[in-house]
Amino acid sequence: MCNTPLPGTFDIVSLWESLILLLAAGFVGGAMNAAGGGGSFVTLPAMITAGVHPVVANASSSVALFPGSVASATAARRDLAPIAGASLRMLVAITAGGGLIGAALLVNTPSAVFGAVVPWLLLFATVTFAVGRSVGKALRSRLTLPAHTVLVSQFVLGVYGGYIGGAVGILMMATWSLLSTADLHELNPAKNLMVGAARAIAVLFFVATSSISWAATIPVLLAGVAGGWVGARGARRVSSSVLRTGIITVMAAITTAFFLNR
Repeated sequence: MCNTPLPGTFDIVSLWESLILLLAAGFVGGAMNAAGGGGSFVTLPAMITAGVHPVVANASSSVALFPGSVASATAARRDLAPIAGASLRMLVAITAGGGLIGAALLVNTPSAVFGAVVPWLLLFATVTFAVGRSVGKALRSRLTLPAHTVLVSQFVLGVYGGYIGGAVGILMMATWSLLSTADLHELNPAKNLMVGAARAIAVLFFVATSSISWAATIPVLLAGVAGGWVGARGARRVSSSVLRTGIITVMAAITTAFFLNR
């Protein structure tokens, strides 16, 4: 039985190796999402390594990390604040609508195409997060963006969140840094809420269309809830600069690995 592959996967690694890999990835991914984002950088490669097709792996990763997003948002709910003057209710609605469109696009994307696009999306997310703060500061000193910019950008981020989900929280904070002077700790609670909104509608769509592998999803989901709660609590004790450095390092390493294994 130990050599039986997970249902819906290929026999790349043994059942027990897969289980340990997915549990570890779920905990780390949930903690990363709670602390700053980028959890899918860990869970998506883990699921693919366990033998799940790329598109199914991405949908399964979104489903698995959703409860962790809820746990993170709940743990930090007292610190929620509007983003660039936009109400959280409006941003949640816009993000959920974009998430539905993104989910529909994902399930209609051939696995080969998705697999080829993923490394570039991860690279884009890594670079955006790494330079977003400095670019935002420079832009704010030279121009004033329209008030509706945050709403438009949040819809695009919702689509991205429903489609790939990888580092969507990081992209949100990078984008918000262009529009707001708030630091990482101040943006993090709202980020957890918006990621949860994007994933909520995408999860419903993925489940309704049978687009996930439950065998790979459940271990990541259970460990992700624990990681999300621990990460949300622990993030308050770590400086923003340390969080940024750690997240960028992980993102860069995994993005590089994706390109090397193309």
